[in-house]
Amino acid sequence: MLPKMNHSWELSEGEALAMQDKLTSKVVKDDRYGHIQLVAGVDVAYAKNSDKLIAAIVVLNAKTLEVVEKVTAEAKVQFPYVPGLFSFRELPPLIKAFAKLKNSPDLIVCDGQGYAHPRRFGLACHLGVIFDVPTIGCGKTRLLGEFDGVGLERGNVAPLVDNNEVIGNVLRTQTGVNPIYVSIGHRISLSAATNWVLKLSPKYRLPETTRQADHEVREKLKVEESLF
Repeated sequence: MLPKMNHSWELSEGEALAMQDKLTSKVVKDDRYGHIQLVAGVDVAYAKNSDKLIAAIVVLNAKTLEVVEKVTAEAKVQFPYVPGLFSFRELPPLIKAFAKLKNSPDLIVCDGQGYAHPRRFGLACHLGVIFDVPTIGCGKTRLLGEFDGVGLERGNVAPLVDNNEVIGNVLRTQTGVNPIYVSIGHRISLSAATNWVLKLSPKYRLPETTRQADHEVREKLKVEESLF
């Protein structure tokens, strides 16, 4: 699976900000997808003792949530740690991992933000735009925005608002458990993104896509760090 569009990843902070401002206009905020059979989770981890990044992609059957395929890829950090610009650090290894996939997912869930971002262009948007695939941002923590509170029952939702604009939803995936933050990435509406994240979270706080990708990248990182 290769990007439909690409750009240089050797950018200064100012160039990266300009790139976000340029590409955010390409984000499609409504439902532009067909039948979803395969859904993927992506995650990136950082080695403690080196400048290595490890990306993992796990593809699941959208109905049964059984693992269909999983791949990993390595890269070196090319971009500094700048809040709001994580996609410029994490997409290069993810692009390498996607090139290894035999099964192209119909929907991708990112462990991070999408539209709920200062420039409305988080990792999920960036990935969705360059691959032209439906994507969802699913963050464990809030990057920005305010909400009035969300009910304690599974499935309760509250809008996440920034500057009078709804930028995502605060979703309770399990009763009495801390909520998560859902936003669109590309080619999916916020309501559909929220419904999909809830569907992918039958037992735990985080969707199975995120759980499986996180497990895969951590296991790979353990192996890599044991070699030092």
